[in-house]
Amino acid sequence: MGKVLMIGAGGVATVAAFKIAQNADVFTDFMIASRRKEKCDRIVEAIGNPAIKTAQVDADDVEQLKALMNSYKPDIVVNLALPYQDLTIMEACLACGCNYLDTANYEPRDKAHFEYSWQWAYKERFEQAGLTAILGCGFDPGVSGIFTAYAAKHHFDEIQYLDIVDCNAGNHHKAFATNFNPEINIREITQKGLYYKDGQWIETEPLAVHKPLTYPNIGPRESYLLHHEELESLVKNYPTIKQARFWMTFGQQYLTYLDVIQNIGMSRIDEVEYEAPLADGSGKTVKVNIVPLQFLKAVLPNPQDLGANYDGETSIGCRIRGMKDGKELTYYIYNNCKHQEAYNETGMQGVSYTTGVPAMIGAMMFLKGLWRKPGVWNVEEFDPDPFMEQLGKQGLPWHEVFGGDLEL
Repeated sequence: MGKVLMIGAGGVATVAAFKIAQNADVFTDFMIASRRKEKCDRIVEAIGNPAIKTAQVDADDVEQLKALMNSYKPDIVVNLALPYQDLTIMEACLACGCNYLDTANYEPRDKAHFEYSWQWAYKERFEQAGLTAILGCGFDPGVSGIFTAYAAKHHFDEIQYLDIVDCNAGNHHKAFATNFNPEINIREITQKGLYYKDGQWIETEPLAVHKPLTYPNIGPRESYLLHHEELESLVKNYPTIKQARFWMTFGQQYLTYLDVIQNIGMSRIDEVEYEAPLADGSGKTVKVNIVPLQFLKAVLPNPQDLGANYDGETSIGCRIRGMKDGKELTYYIYNNCKHQEAYNETGMQGVSYTTGVPAMIGAMMFLKGLWRKPGVWNVEEFDPDPFMEQLGKQGLPWHEVFGGDLEL
């Protein structure tokens, strides 16, 4: 049915690759590309399908990306690289006539700040080129927006209050580790919180607003208000929303380590000068510039290696309050994903699984012609029904609760 080029070879990309390989009737030709080709080769070896192609590419280099796309000629490029690289990949797609999908919005490398404005600015160029760009097709952002669209289509006349709740109740048995790229993860959660209320964005100090919320099959967990990108598109696309917030759980041990990391300067994203010994054993040194957070990433556990001993589960969903037929309705839609089941299928933990599966489904929606229109779009701007149908089939079953206590 179509050719897909996936850029990236981390945990999320590994899951997406397994799922693409499982749906060979849709993905008839598949290539994985990354800065280190050997990582792509290891994914292919794990899947056991030598027909999957691999390539080396620097996703920061538009010319390298263009050369690869012009050579392979994919129908869609699935960007599972770093958020810093979204714009270079979008530029290459425009130059080569390729459609585009990602799971996280762009953020500049030198500033811990993310918003959709940089990518929304490409809307007219993609329209003129007749190309589709699908933004934020992981779980959150991604399924969280599709859950909202599904609720709006089937259950509400007017959505007024939206709370996206994300709980990881798993245990990887490490003193400190992040579930995806440590650099991106720590940048995200050390930013100031942000939520939408009555037409205004309200900023909070990092992790200052929190409360216990009860998650299905898990129980109560302390949940912290964060800034998360899908709120920006959801309040734009559903203007009846009066309040929109995003909550995520963290254990006390994690927060203690995070506090230490910040206090000793290891979360810095600016360069510092460091005198490093040469690797030749001569005893000589050389002055180099390093970014503390990038150095920290190098010494922390690799998120791809957490799955084997990871137990417990995630629970991610949307708690919605609004109006239906003149009456107030509360609604909770969610998915729970067990880490060990994800690992048994793909060798990755549940956080990677819940992001990689939706990325594959989004590409499937495009290749089937169900999500295809020129321009730049967030996932909630497409029909949620065919995506929701696939979500359960592909390993992420969802559940609905009507009229329950949302706790918010």
